[in-house]
Amino acid sequence: MLKQRVITALCVLPILILAVWFDQPLPWFTIFVAVWALLALFEFYRLISVDRVPVLTYFGLLWTLLFILRPHFDYDFIFPLLLTSFLVLSLIWLVLRRQREGAFSGWVWTLGGILYIGWLLSYLVALRVEAGRNWVFFALFTTFASDTMAYFVGRAWGRRQLAPRISPYKTWEGTIGGMVGAVIVSLLFVLPTPFSLPFSSGQAILLGLLVSIFGQFGDLAKSLLKRSAGVKDSGNLLPGHGGVLDRTDSVVFAGVVVYYAFLFLR
Repeated sequence: MLKQRVITALCVLPILILAVWFDQPLPWFTIFVAVWALLALFEFYRLISVDRVPVLTYFGLLWTLLFILRPHFDYDFIFPLLLTSFLVLSLIWLVLRRQREGAFSGWVWTLGGILYIGWLLSYLVALRVEAGRNWVFFALFTTFASDTMAYFVGRAWGRRQLAPRISPYKTWEGTIGGMVGAVIVSLLFVLPTPFSLPFSSGQAILLGLLVSIFGQFGDLAKSLLKRSAGVKDSGNLLPGHGGVLDRTDSVVFAGVVVYYAFLFLR
């Protein structure tokens, strides 16, 4: 399992770094996030379909893609337009299609998937567009450090369960280890390197803690979803890690935290 996790990470991580680094001649990071989001949403809807909830899959995929692209269009009306158009057109579709049973449950879950994956991941795209690559690297690597430290510390010293009814393998020791890992990496961005960011050591520590805390809440939220669906992993596309959705849970919350930190500090 560990060997598979490492091999998968070594394959995906260089692609992600290159996508963040280069933005010419195409917005490669946006393309990467768009593909990732569509795969994650497909897995999300597949989990929901276990309970035979008729989600509007194609609507969800299309509007998720539009939300991911939204930061490239600097107009205040884009977000309300996307949300309103989905609500109106999807409700019309519900009226016209034959299936009636569970129609509104499916509609709610369709919208939930768009907002959870499409809207929240769009914050990372907005961070790349508005703040630049270093802020994206901060969001990603502090999250990765938190997840990695939580995993290894939890395996080595984890004794006290954090949320046994949601995720029996999560421990308080792992949670604290994740926070320490995020803080260590966040402090690296204070050092005078090409990756430095304009905040103090205290601000870096605080932001690292927030990224870890919110990221771990995101992990628990995804675990709750999987437990409700009665599955261990959202998919098997990433050997050793599970599905794409399994590697999205922490990042969606972290991107939001770092984006608003950027707005506050700039």
